[in-house]
Amino acid sequence: MSGSDVVEVLREVAPSVLGVLVRRHHDFDACEDALQEALLAASTSWPQDGLPANPTGWLVTAATRRLVEAWRRDSARRRREANDLLREVPAAPEQLPASGADDTLALLLLCCHPALRPPSQVALTLRAVGGLTTAEIAHGLLLPEPTVAQRISRAKARLADGLVHPREVFAPPTEAQRTERLPAVLAVLSLVFTEGHTASTGEHLHRPDLTAEAIRLTRALRAALPPGAGEAGEVAGLLALMLLTEARRPARTSADGALVPLAEQDRSCWDGAMIAEGTALVEDVLRDGVPGPYTVQAAVAALHDAAVDPADTDWPQILALYDTLVALWPESMSRLGRLVAVGEVHGPDAALAELADLAQDPGLRTHHRVAAVRGHLEQAAGRDEAAVAAYREAARLTRSAPERAYLLDRASRLT
Repeated sequence: MSGSDVVEVLREVAPSVLGVLVRRHHDFDACEDALQEALLAASTSWPQDGLPANPTGWLVTAATRRLVEAWRRDSARRRREANDLLREVPAAPEQLPASGADDTLALLLLCCHPALRPPSQVALTLRAVGGLTTAEIAHGLLLPEPTVAQRISRAKARLADGLVHPREVFAPPTEAQRTERLPAVLAVLSLVFTEGHTASTGEHLHRPDLTAEAIRLTRALRAALPPGAGEAGEVAGLLALMLLTEARRPARTSADGALVPLAEQDRSCWDGAMIAEGTALVEDVLRDGVPGPYTVQAAVAALHDAAVDPADTDWPQILALYDTLVALWPESMSRLGRLVAVGEVHGPDAALAELADLAQDPGLRTHHRVAAVRGHLEQAAGRDEAAVAAYREAARLTRSAPERAYLLDRASRLT
């Protein structure tokens, strides 16, 4: 078995293993340390000995034994805990379930505990469920490694302070618990994907490791939900949105890394398999129930992906979907995205009139995308001087080097 195959298996089963360990033994830090040692042991032995029949059971057994060893070394006052743990170590790995779907879902819900702030939720999710190291998370989020380590440490400490009954947290979640907590989970996964799709800072437009991890975790979440769960539709909608968006990534930058806008992309480079899977998911959700915000956004992405040529884009239908989205979720960025469709259907001046009001939103007042949309609309209206000023303002506000270069290039073409 190759080393790359081992890494893939380890990354897939690690969240389930950590969920089992924390559910049994409650100490997040100690369980995570033991899991890291077990993963290291597996990465050494599995390429030589072959994949065990039950990788999850093998890792749980190995990690549990390491917990026992650690607590044995921790003086006489921990002797009782060690003896209790010894009785819990399974006789053979095969006695443990091969898959821990319920534990993965519980772990996701735990990482998105409302006691944690969103940045901490993102970091802890990537660490505990995504299996990324602190260094990998710091690289993906473009943050100093000590900052990420501090967020993770504080998040775990906060959970330890706030969870009076850990066993209840790692029991199979009730329908009410899923309904209450799933929006935060989806928001975190969406945020991770968005940061990977368009990095908020730095020299690169994309962070493919983050988009891939967000898609993988969303797939895991969808698989972990029980059949018929009422929340399954929006999970599928978010997965569809990610797939339909990620499908365009190969054409979204030129050979030198410059941003290529949607209308100018080589659509033959788009990933047809991702588009087909995402479109099928959207159709299934729309057929089976009332769509939520992520599904509506996915439907917009599907219409863009269905257009063989930019001129074939069904803008009236896209505008109708945006109207539905804003009614469901009157969030600033969705309202801003709607104005692009308004400009295509009713003309740029109609969109600019609405943009003047939207730009007063406190959350958008200094956001570079407002100025970028204004530049696009002014250019479409033939007012090049105003468009240049808007593009330059957007370039000044963005922290993304590829976006800044693109906006300045748009401005220079009009001067």
